[in-house]
Amino acid sequence: MAQILQAAARVLGEQGYERTTTNAIAAEAGISPGSLYQFFNNKDEIVTALAERYAHALAAFQADALDEGSSAHDGAPRGTAEVVVGVIEPLVEFNLDHPGFKALFGRADLPASLTTAVRPVQELLEHRVTGLLSQVVPGLEGEALGRAATMCIQITRAGMPLIVAPGADRPAMTAELHAALTAYIDSLRARVP
Repeated sequence: MAQILQAAARVLGEQGYERTTTNAIAAEAGISPGSLYQFFNNKDEIVTALAERYAHALAAFQADALDEGSSAHDGAPRGTAEVVVGVIEPLVEFNLDHPGFKALFGRADLPASLTTAVRPVQELLEHRVTGLLSQVVPGLEGEALGRAATMCIQITRAGMPLIVAPGADRPAMTAELHAALTAYIDSLRARVP
C-alpha cells in the first residue's frame, strides 16, 4: 500500500488531480491495475489515503515550524522577516519532500470527499498562523486577525507552486515569497493602533 501511495504522490505532483488516473498510479508503482484495486477501489480512495498521510505529516511540521516560528532560540522576539523565513523555509522543504502535497492542499476546489479529509489540517494551520500573527502583530485581533491569517495562507499557497516547480529558480522565488509576506505583515503592524 505504501508503494501505491508513493506512486500516487509522484503522479499527482506531475499531473495534478484531474489528470491522475489509477492506471497511471499503477504504472508508476510498477504493478498491474488489478493489483492496485486489491487495496483501493478508485482514485478518490487513493487520494484520500494520501491526504490523510499528508495531514499527519503536516501536523507534525506545523507543530515544529509554526510553534517555534515566533521566538529565537534564546526566547527573544524575532522580527517579521525572521519569522517568515523560519516558517517558509521548512514549508518549502516539506513541499519538496511530498510531491503530491500541492495537488491536494494547494487548491481551493477539491472534491467533497477530499475536502473532508484535509479540513482538520487546514483548520489547524489557520489556528497556528492566527496564533503566530497575534504574537508578531500585537493588537491585531478578531476578524482582522482572521482575515490576515487567511491572506498569509493564501499568499503562501499561491507562491509555493512557483517555488517547487521543476526547473524553478527556487532561491529567487523563495526570496520573493519572503518579501511579499514580510511586506504584508509589516503593513498590518502599521495599521494596528
